Amino acid sequence: MRWIRKNLVVIAGLLTLAYMILPNLVVMAFSFNKPKGRFNYSWQEFSLDAWKDPCGVADMCESLSLSLQLAAWATLGAVLLGTMIAFALVRYRFRARGAINSLIFLPMAMPEVVMAASLLTLFLNMGIELGFWTVLIAHIMFCLSFVVTAVKARVMSMDPRLEEAARDLYAGPTQTFLRVTLPIAAPGIAAGALLAFALSFDDFIITNFNAGSTVTFPMFVWGSAQRGTPVQINVIGTAMFVLAVLMVAAGQIITNRRKKTATA
Repeated sequence: MRWIRKNLVVIAGLLTLAYMILPNLVVMAFSFNKPKGRFNYSWQEFSLDAWKDPCGVADMCESLSLSLQLAAWATLGAVLLGTMIAFALVRYRFRARGAINSLIFLPMAMPEVVMAASLLTLFLNMGIELGFWTVLIAHIMFCLSFVVTAVKARVMSMDPRLEEAARDLYAGPTQTFLRVTLPIAAPGIAAGALLAFALSFDDFIITNFNAGSTVTFPMFVWGSAQRGTPVQINVIGTAMFVLAVLMVAAGQIITNRRKKTATA
C-alpha cells in the first residue's frame, strides 16, 4: 500500500495514457486483418493485402486527398488570421476589446451542431452553393479560436525588452518582427497550426451540414460504416497515427538538442 500511495500519480498517468492509446492500437492491429465478410470487427487472419493496396476501395483516396487539402488551406487561413488577431488583442488597446476577446472563444464553447446549422442557414440565405468553399469557410471559422488561444498565450509570455533591444540596435520594424518577434512566437503558431490541421481533418458534424455533394474522409468513413468497413480505413488511420507520433518525437528531440546547446 505504501508503494501504491507513493506512485499513485505515476500509475494514474500510465492508466490514462493506456486508455487513450488503446483504441489506436486496436485500429493498428485490425489494419493487418483479413475479414471474411464486409465488416472488419472481428479478427480472422493476418494479412498485408490492405497495406499493399491502400487505395483499393473506390473513392477513399479521393476523399482523403480532399480532407488533406481542406485541412491545409483551413490551417493556413486560420493561422494567418489567428496570429494577427492574437497580436492585436495582446499588444493594442481599443474599444470593445473585451467583447471581441470573449467572442473569439465563443466557437470553442458552442456545440458544433449549433454552429453547423447556423452556417448552413447563412449559406442558404446568401444563395451560396454548398461544396468545397463553404466547408473551407466553416473550418477556418471554428479553427480560428484555437489558433488565437495558442498564439495569444505565447505572445503574452514574450519579453518586450527583447524587441526594444533590437530597435536600440537600429533594427527596423520588419527586421525586428522577422528576427525577434516571429521566432519567439513560432512555438505558439506551430501549436495552433497543428491543432487547426487535426481539427479540420477530423471534423464531421460541421462538414456534414455544409458539404453538399463533397465527401471528405470522415464522411466516407461514416458512410462505409453503414454498409461495411474496409480494412484500408484502418491502414490510413494507422499511417496517420504513426506520422503524428513521429512528428511529436522529432519535435521533442529538436527541443532537447536546443536546450543542451543553450546550456553548453
